[in-house]
Amino acid sequence: MPRTLSRIETTPPPAPGFIGEGHTAVEVVAPTDLAASDPFVLLMDDRLDIATRRQIGGAHPHAGLETVTLVLEGTLHDRDEGALSPGDLIWMTAGRGIIHNEAVEAAGRSRILQLWIALPARDRDLAPGFEIVRADAALVIDAPGVTGRLYSGASGALRSPTRNRVPVTLLDLTLAPGARFAQDLPASYNGFIYVVEGAVTVANDALTKGQVGWFAPATAAATARASSTSTDLAFTAGPRGARLVLYAGEPIAEPLIQHGPFVAGSRDELVELHRRFRAGQFASMSELARAAAI
Repeated sequence: MPRTLSRIETTPPPAPGFIGEGHTAVEVVAPTDLAASDPFVLLMDDRLDIATRRQIGGAHPHAGLETVTLVLEGTLHDRDEGALSPGDLIWMTAGRGIIHNEAVEAAGRSRILQLWIALPARDRDLAPGFEIVRADAALVIDAPGVTGRLYSGASGALRSPTRNRVPVTLLDLTLAPGARFAQDLPASYNGFIYVVEGAVTVANDALTKGQVGWFAPATAAATARASSTSTDLAFTAGPRGARLVLYAGEPIAEPLIQHGPFVAGSRDELVELHRRFRAGQFASMSELARAAAI
């Protein structure tokens, strides 16, 4: 069953980022309609051009969500997570609360995609944790005219071992000019593709660099059979090829609200998260990294 696109959005030009000089950012997915983007909350495309290596950002909290950080270009140096190079990915479960990015340094040009995925109510009180998927450990997609990596979920015969809480398929694909690639997805999945370079066509819709194509909902009949039904999302690259990232996931279908770095099911839950953060009850990424190294 072919899947089409329901809408195409053009991202805004890069704007000055919170890090200051040398940082621009594009808000690819904004947290404005969580029911429509469920289970995805936010996607940022951060570009850095730092002349001299220096610390960027600082310690900040997360709770009630997972963050997925994919390095597209350049290298970051993190005291807790080690050097992060192109193709490396960090899947972090914030759960009931974590303090993140306490000592990250950058130099030169780099580009990072960071996705936020909402956690269902049953998982929002989990102990925090993280998993690093190195580029050379990710499953490789190799088809005629197509190369890429599978970081989560399944693609053809490949099954990723990444331990994420919400079922998500995540692919980073590069297509040669005119190449075609088809990805099976459960009919119940919501999601989108982000065109990083070049252009692609999905069904009769053309997308170019910087555009986001959201999948149209599967038919009611297909959704009712979601456990056994797949939908086929097919891309064809333009005359100069394309690079795209696909994010697809099982909607949580629960009430969700977001405030800053927190995702919750109600305002009272948000208030409690803020109280726990102010009380120093969030775990530190440094503590988790040291414990993992023992």
